[in-house]
Amino acid sequence: MDNKRANKLGIALVGLGKYSSGQLAPALNETIHCYLAGIVTGTPEKADKWKKKYDVPEKNIYNYSNFDQINDNPDIDIIYIVLPNAMHREYVVRAALAGKHVICEKPMALTVAECDEMIEACKKANRLLSIGYRLHFEPHNVEMMRLGRDKVFGGIKRMIAEDGLAEVEGWRLDKGLAGGGPLMDVGIYCVQGVRYTTGVEPIAVTAKEGKKKDRKRFRDIEESLTWQMEMPDGLMAECKTSYSEELNLLRAEGEKGWFELSPAYEYEGIKGRTSNGNMKFPQINQQARQMDDFADAILNNRPTPVPGEMGRQDVKILNAIYEAMQTGTRIVINN
Repeated sequence: MDNKRANKLGIALVGLGKYSSGQLAPALNETIHCYLAGIVTGTPEKADKWKKKYDVPEKNIYNYSNFDQINDNPDIDIIYIVLPNAMHREYVVRAALAGKHVICEKPMALTVAECDEMIEACKKANRLLSIGYRLHFEPHNVEMMRLGRDKVFGGIKRMIAEDGLAEVEGWRLDKGLAGGGPLMDVGIYCVQGVRYTTGVEPIAVTAKEGKKKDRKRFRDIEESLTWQMEMPDGLMAECKTSYSEELNLLRAEGEKGWFELSPAYEYEGIKGRTSNGNMKFPQINQQARQMDDFADAILNNRPTPVPGEMGRQDVKILNAIYEAMQTGTRIVINN
């Protein structure tokens, strides 16, 4: 092993789509505690390209047929699941059975039962499970947590969380693979934002599907959705997500002022301000920070701040929002 990789944990990326190629692989060039050790892909052309670009040894390249043989590979300590949502459960469980620590992209799974199976598999294998919540390591979002939980501007009286994309393609439009529409993909950031800013859990939700402009394209999934998360102490969080409109806001209004991020959830260029002025924090590589923290948690035998249980709670809330949308009723969430 060369010096660059000495004392680092090896990560294998499973699924080499846009997020792996555009964000995770470049981030692994910047990480301190981990490095890109292997890849899993069903496309031989991608395997060749990645092998050359990232100097991945042939023995660390797998496909979906021989994936389970990864258990014999000491170069790989962590498996990062970057597959369509419907495939998360299967590959997290298989990664745990292979004796590897696991990072799973969000949303963790399609149902709470799947999340329970994933958590149990990792516990049984005595391996850490983390969800790819990069914003927990991004300074502006960390500041939102501090301002909200420490009540710097008094108790929060109102929250607005919006995240949407004007254009989307591929498996995200397939309900079988995605489990839903923009709520599962980008709306989850709104759920997360409200949860980590307030530090409390929603007790009920109401929701309404937006009017579809393109019925053919969004035949099986929502094109847009608005929902309300009822929090303890009477706070109502107003949320919106879309696959036909650019949205990117996390705002909290307190008794003594306000604070917000806009854009709030991007990979870079996040900006924050408060009623006292602009937030001044550096732009960082969120994915590098996220993966380094997980590797450090393994090396130092400590919990990850973004565990499977956090992902499970989000899936429970997402499912409640869909139920509220479909029934037109207020759905109580039992925490």
